[in-house]
Amino acid sequence: MTIQMKPDVEINTNYYKVLEIRNLTENTFVVTLPKSRFKFIAGQHISLSIEGDYQSREYSIYSAEEGQNLEILVKEVEGGYFSPKLKHLKKGDMVEVHGPFGKFGLDTKKQITHKHVFIASGTGIAPFHSMVKSYPNLDYQLIHGVRHMEEAYEKDHYDEDSYFLCTSRDKDGDFNGRVTDYIKQAEFDKNTAFYLCGNSDMIFDAMEILKDKGFDRDSVNVEVYF
Repeated sequence: MTIQMKPDVEINTNYYKVLEIRNLTENTFVVTLPKSRFKFIAGQHISLSIEGDYQSREYSIYSAEEGQNLEILVKEVEGGYFSPKLKHLKKGDMVEVHGPFGKFGLDTKKQITHKHVFIASGTGIAPFHSMVKSYPNLDYQLIHGVRHMEEAYEKDHYDEDSYFLCTSRDKDGDFNGRVTDYIKQAEFDKNTAFYLCGNSDMIFDAMEILKDKGFDRDSVNVEVYF
């Protein structure tokens, strides 16, 4: 008879060392962690806290399902408590990760049969970056709404013909105006699956516009940031 002894020390696998903070703009950055044994589906999010801090925040996963690292995209909130602390993390600092959470992701029943249109505002692009990187043969169009051209976060990671930028505060994007203004005038194939991620105002407005264009609720997947 073999007796299995419990180890004296239980390893907490929720702690990760920061590998890199990659600055994309003055106030937007990517936190890179080792992926280790972490498994997720593109579109899901994690809960993140800093070692020794009592607060946590939820962030969509930015990296690919089979990527080497686990990444999140963060915008520093002016006067905020948590995001400035994340920005000032150094390589080797410890964070605690829980998850993955959520059911936002590609509609697997439509993955091959439909065009996938991703509509994002700001850092709401994060789960779509994960989806595109996870499924390189996906037939997609990404419509990204930001204020300024510099907020086209790592646009070179997407197919040039599949990324469309709407800028509301300058004319350097593909369309000058809000992302919802563009959707109103755009035409979409009837076999289209829509995915919305970003602030609640954009999402609710976009849902109404798509409804007016004849797309029912089953055609629209939603992830509300705030």
